[in-house]
Amino acid sequence: MASFKFAAAALLSLGATTAWQTKTSFLSTPRQIQKSALQTASLYQQPHNALQKHTSLSMVVTDPTETPAIGGGGMFTASNAENRRVVPEDTRGRPTMKIVYVVLESQYQSSMTAAAKRINAGSDNMAVECVGYLLEELRNEDAFEQFKKDMSDANVFIGSLIFVQELAEKVTEVVQPLRDQLDAVLVFPSMPEVMRLNKVGSFTMKNLGQSKSVVADFMKKKKQEDGSSFEEGMLKLLRTLPKVLKFLPSDKAADARTFMMSFQYWLGGSPNNLESLLLMVGQDYVAPIKESMKGKDKIVMEEPVLLPDKAIWHPVAPDIVFETNESYFKWYNEEFCPDAGIDPKTAPTVGIILQKSHINTKDDTHYVSLIAELESRGARVVPIYSGGLDFSGPVEEYFYSNGKSIVDTVINLTGFALVGGPASQDHKKAASVLKKLNVPYMCAVPLVFQSFEEWQASELGLHPIQVALQVSLPEIDGAIEPIIYAGREGATGRSVPLADRVNLLADRAMKWSALRTKKAADKKIAITIFSFPPDKGNVGTAAYLDVFDSIKAVLKQLKSEGYNVGDAPDSKEAIMEAVLNDPEARISSPELNVAYRMSTDEYYELTPYAKDLEENWGPAPGNLNSDGQNLVVYGKQFGNVFIGVQPSFGYEGDPMRLLFAKSASPHHGFAAYYTYLEKVFQADAVLHFGTHGSLEFMPGKQVGMSGTCYPDRLINSLPSAYLYAANNPSEATIAKRRSYSATVSYLTPPAENAGLYKGLKELKELISSYQGLRENEARGPAIINSIVSTAWTCNLDKDIDDLPPLEGYDAKTDTLERRDEIAGKVYSQIMQIESRLLPCGLHTVGVPPTAEEAIATLVNIAQLDRPEDGIEGIPRVIAASVGRDINEIYRGNNNGVLADVELNEKITMASRAAVRALVQQSTDSNGRVKEVKNFFDEMGGFFGGLIGAKKPWTQAVIDAGFPNVSDERFAPVFSYLEFCLKQVVANNELPGIMELLNGQFLMPAPGGDPIRNPDVLPTGRNMHALDPSAIPTQAAVEVAEDVVRKLLEKLADENDGAYPESIAFTLWGTDNIKTYGESLAQVLALVGVRPVADSLGRVNKVELIPLEKLGRPRIDVVVSCSGVFRDLFINQMNLMDRGIKMAAEADEPLEMNFVRKHAKESADELNISLRDAACRVFSNSAGSYSANVGLAIENGGWEDESQLQEQFLTRKGFAFNADKPGMMEQQADLFKAALKKVDVTFQNLDSSEISITDVSHYYDSDPTKVVQGLRDDKRKPMSLMADTTTANAQVRTLSETVRLDARTKLLNPKFYEGMLSTGYEGVREIQKRLRNTMGWSATAGEVDNFVFEDANDVFINDPEMQQRLLNTNPNAFRDMVTTFLEANGRGYWETSEENIERLQELYAEVEDRIEGV
Repeated sequence: MASFKFAAAALLSLGATTAWQTKTSFLSTPRQIQKSALQTASLYQQPHNALQKHTSLSMVVTDPTETPAIGGGGMFTASNAENRRVVPEDTRGRPTMKIVYVVLESQYQSSMTAAAKRINAGSDNMAVECVGYLLEELRNEDAFEQFKKDMSDANVFIGSLIFVQELAEKVTEVVQPLRDQLDAVLVFPSMPEVMRLNKVGSFTMKNLGQSKSVVADFMKKKKQEDGSSFEEGMLKLLRTLPKVLKFLPSDKAADARTFMMSFQYWLGGSPNNLESLLLMVGQDYVAPIKESMKGKDKIVMEEPVLLPDKAIWHPVAPDIVFETNESYFKWYNEEFCPDAGIDPKTAPTVGIILQKSHINTKDDTHYVSLIAELESRGARVVPIYSGGLDFSGPVEEYFYSNGKSIVDTVINLTGFALVGGPASQDHKKAASVLKKLNVPYMCAVPLVFQSFEEWQASELGLHPIQVALQVSLPEIDGAIEPIIYAGREGATGRSVPLADRVNLLADRAMKWSALRTKKAADKKIAITIFSFPPDKGNVGTAAYLDVFDSIKAVLKQLKSEGYNVGDAPDSKEAIMEAVLNDPEARISSPELNVAYRMSTDEYYELTPYAKDLEENWGPAPGNLNSDGQNLVVYGKQFGNVFIGVQPSFGYEGDPMRLLFAKSASPHHGFAAYYTYLEKVFQADAVLHFGTHGSLEFMPGKQVGMSGTCYPDRLINSLPSAYLYAANNPSEATIAKRRSYSATVSYLTPPAENAGLYKGLKELKELISSYQGLRENEARGPAIINSIVSTAWTCNLDKDIDDLPPLEGYDAKTDTLERRDEIAGKVYSQIMQIESRLLPCGLHTVGVPPTAEEAIATLVNIAQLDRPEDGIEGIPRVIAASVGRDINEIYRGNNNGVLADVELNEKITMASRAAVRALVQQSTDSNGRVKEVKNFFDEMGGFFGGLIGAKKPWTQAVIDAGFPNVSDERFAPVFSYLEFCLKQVVANNELPGIMELLNGQFLMPAPGGDPIRNPDVLPTGRNMHALDPSAIPTQAAVEVAEDVVRKLLEKLADENDGAYPESIAFTLWGTDNIKTYGESLAQVLALVGVRPVADSLGRVNKVELIPLEKLGRPRIDVVVSCSGVFRDLFINQMNLMDRGIKMAAEADEPLEMNFVRKHAKESADELNISLRDAACRVFSNSAGSYSANVGLAIENGGWEDESQLQEQFLTRKGFAFNADKPGMMEQQADLFKAALKKVDVTFQNLDSSEISITDVSHYYDSDPTKVVQGLRDDKRKPMSLMADTTTANAQVRTLSETVRLDARTKLLNPKFYEGMLSTGYEGVREIQKRLRNTMGWSATAGEVDNFVFEDANDVFINDPEMQQRLLNTNPNAFRDMVTTFLEANGRGYWETSEENIERLQELYAEVEDRIEGV
């Protein structure tokens, strides 16, 4: 890690430390500076100890990373407004003007301080007392009280960039009542309610954003014209000021001019400009100064000294800025580069985007530092800035020459979105500007609200407000790599570079540039595959991806583009064979192909942090990825492509390590793998292959890594492209932020209807017969008797409460209505199974769906209404044609009303026929859609219309029995489906991977569920989450309130009208991205609070719904957030915590407010305050993920259920507290106290692709048995799941959901045959579902015996199936046999002795086969 002192040397030699000696020029002569920059560069080349002689360095600035960690968790700014207080030493009888200012960032601190001191030293007319606050400081109660006190006797208030809603409210709360007594209020771009405080004489903005005002109208017009942000509007207003002033009375014109001049001085930012601003406002508006100056001449202010609105700036240039490319490169290429040893013809060029206010205020040492680092590595730089917050203009102007891009990489150092900064963004414009430029776009982040020490001490890392503004928003533009590169120095507020981060940023920018400039044949690419869980047949695991088939496609593409892939085989099996050496891979014995053996000496020499791993793992080599002497790297090299196997976490099978509250560091084998890629193989880029590995989940800060965070240490300078499933934006975002990966989305397999089989199929046929013969008194009852007995055989008695008993029932004695009711309820159950969506098989990268698969996806897209786009779903249109409302049909269907079940089935079939008619228009002879024909443009369609022919889809619905449907009503949904079809079949995955490996800009796209949000398609783009301040949306709140109403009605009905007092809730990152915050809104709805959007549409506050409006008690909640949710939505955790505490503090009867009731009980029990006792939002400690329950179950490393429960309580018991937002505090006692009062556990299921037995996450976070163990009465809470995977949303019990999942997946031939068709990976997928089913037995006890019994019949008792599994993937089959034996041994499955003996014999047989006996 480079020493911080290096950067200090650079800054000293560049003269940056002299910038603030007043009245001196910032720059020495250009020659001196170029010479000193060269000396700096040579200084970097010296051996480390040579630097120790430069003792002056250590006196200038100390390495902030070496300072001891401070308390307080590091999220409040520990900086102090007193550092910004200037009090005149001697007023000399002059009147004193007191100024209080509040700013977002600290770069104005030095200028304001200098301006005030200069007036105090040099003015005869006034003295200035001045104090400033950083916006975030106002969260601290002491600071806020001091701010109030300062404002009480202030003359002038100045505010700028106040864009955080709850802090804007605090500022307004203090300033508004004092506005009349203040002499002037100057507020520059901020939230409208703060802008309305402006007062300069008669000039105000009271009507801003409300009704008529010249300024407001102008702004609105400008925004409509060019979509510009508020600040852009202000700047344009400055330029057109004379025209505007014509319309104002003369006194108002003078005051408006003063405001605009003030804004120009403020934008100028230097001490001179701010001195003029203070003098002008003082002499014209501050009463005591105006009084004392009667009869004296007013000072005539110097015009504002402003840099051009946009330009190129270089710290050692002879001119301050260059307004054209030509003038800059003439100086730079001809004078600077030769002196600096840079060859302009061959050097990579890095474009750098800067914030003008830092240049204005000469607060630029962090910029200088990065520029010096890049140039010392031989790169050219083009540093540009913009006066406003739209950087697209300068990018288009300065990063091109003769229409050609001249940069190889761009780094945005402002940390803001490219267009619109923190206020309002235009992501589409930004992405198109960046795509045209087509180079990697990195957005690095300066610390704004924290000092270095606070950030260093904070486990969460970057401040949540900054994450929202400066990480989430740039990602939507397509930015990658949010590396922290600078912070502020506490006492002066000046920006200081963080040397090791600046070095890393420079190294990574150079590597990305090399991907553009290096020949393909010379580039080295490391493809990294995963093995999760480790051991057995799991090498090449990735969610829904056929990994080795996809690698084959990538190798073929690399070869076609000139990359050297050596003798890489061209078949999936041969690639597997080469990497695994034995497809029956067992990592625990060295049967994988060994690519490299790294001696411990080499390992310690090349891995700077190796010693730090010894605390967890002892000295290298250890026993993981090791042969006893060396560390072993598994994989296979083909030419310049290495396919390697990423090691696992290493603690999966260790019960003690699984219990640790915080995750362990990576083991030596893991570190050696990445050391090998970077320093031995010397990869130019690494391609992480599929969802997902372990790198991004290693311990470290949540966002804003430091040099001691393990993801940062491991990936170091390697550019990383990461193939991630399009439906998992939350974990993809973790990979982007924590392992600096550019993601490439891939399609998950299309979901098809699960269909029916065996007894279920027979039931459907029986019901069909019954519908024709229901009134036949002989046949009708006989068929019902068969239906009842078959339903019992299929175990449907568990799902139908009043299914008649098997013994002694005869339908003859029943009424026709009752027989219909039985048939309807059975039909409803089997239709739920048949219509459940089932992803079939695995996806291969670069293979778009067939026409049949496209139909399956479009049918699901067509189900949903999209009111915001004016689109009705196909089922709604068809239902309306027979005079019915689709929601009413769904309700009847769910209640087993035979006529409605039939109608629902008929509508479903008609929808499918209509979509098929659309897709067939564009299907070729191979059953694929190459080009989508636009039916609305086709001549045939035109002539068909002339002769009255219906559109093919309308005709299909008419033929299906709905004669009254019309082309007109179908038009919106079908033109939308036509667009979606184009997206579904687009093939951008291989091009997307290649764009990153070739150093190009990959277009951004949202991740999520392609059915809810078809904008996720086409895949092969750089996936991002959403703007976290935008959720929950209004639509999500409405849906959530509806779900909560249904849930509470169901619970009250089943409990004699009594409501549950407390519900345990699990929140997931992906779920909230896909649904725009529905489950988050459910939590708020239960408590009886509502989220409120601010004037910019961001959700930053909550309000209590009055009890009389709520009409029920406030329900207590215990919220367990996944580690991913915590990383992505820390602001929403803040929102929930504030809402819950608001409810706890409401003075309401305890029987109507269970939050308050339980908080009071816990406060007494634990002897803490009511507010602390109301903490209900829990997660892992920062940098840790999951309860490790899934890991324990997947690897068999657990003694009994109490161990799993202890893991859950230890690892998930970290509380979020909005009063101390900088940390997650371990609060095990509070967590237990809250959980013991829980009556119901609840989770949301939002996607058919990731259901409850597909992944271990759902049961890993399920607290059902934990709550049972904690409750005083030891009663198991009711477990419920909300299923919103279709338009017909339902709340089911957990056991119902497990049965539904087992019937549609594990036990369904359509599912397991589909999986087996993919071979090796398919067996693993089947076994994973079985293991996850057992997970539900362990955590909730909600798996019926028949599930294991039927699975045993399908996979073990069928000799032919047994042999297929054994031959295809013996390790995964052994794991399956083990799972059955474990389920029986742990008491989850009762079965015959004969079955157990067969399994034991089978285990011995498989073991011998694997060992080669």
